[in-house]
Amino acid sequence: MSLASRLWQKSGSCRQGTIPVRRLPQKVALKTNSLEDYGRKKSSSYPPLTHINEDIGSNLQQSNRSVAILLTEGYSYSGVKGDIQSVEAGWAVNPSVYGDRKTRLFVYWTADASKKTGCFDLTCPGFVQTSSEIALGAAIYPLSVPSGLPYQITLFIFKDPNTGNWWVQYGEKTNLGYWPPDLFASLRGNAETAQWGGEVYSSKLERPPHTRTAMGNGQFPDYISGDSGCIKRMRVRENSLVLKFPRVGLNLPGRVQVL
Repeated sequence: MSLASRLWQKSGSCRQGTIPVRRLPQKVALKTNSLEDYGRKKSSSYPPLTHINEDIGSNLQQSNRSVAILLTEGYSYSGVKGDIQSVEAGWAVNPSVYGDRKTRLFVYWTADASKKTGCFDLTCPGFVQTSSEIALGAAIYPLSVPSGLPYQITLFIFKDPNTGNWWVQYGEKTNLGYWPPDLFASLRGNAETAQWGGEVYSSKLERPPHTRTAMGNGQFPDYISGDSGCIKRMRVRENSLVLKFPRVGLNLPGRVQVL
């Protein structure tokens, strides 16, 4: 597989000591009820891996969008899953945030299941970007197409044991930035769950080509011809700082398989 790049770099770069910040599209700003709430997901509980929420689309309540994420969670319950703390990174197609249907690099965080805290990228205080080479929210290019060359992005979320910062790494060497531990309660210590996957909302979820899980196009996976997307090289780093294979495997018959 070839590595995808970021489209913004075709038109320039940042001076030393500065970082790229994507402007809020005017048409998105005009539709935003509150800048405080802009870029925050609708508050919803994250379904556990053993359950597929058939109505998950109704909880997202955002215009047609799809997201592939690497998610690290810390749980803080008060009766129900009302205060899930999470940090996320991946690619997204999200017109309500970015104003178009391009595939874009994103990070996201919340300390209370997106009720009052959290946002995408740099749209609120929280994530501290350190890289001048990569723009959060930038379009990813080129993209994989059926029977064409496959492209990939590599993301890694890890905790610095000395500072407690949660870092996001793009590729093999580029640190994008970090979330300070002061943003969280349970995530100050450690994450209880790491998840790989995606979430989808579309006004056409009940019609083809959407599948029962709302993900994918309904075509049978064909790894030989390269017509299938995948998440691979899944690893978990524990206190030993050694990357290990996830211990838990789950198979939901007829729906989705987690390796």
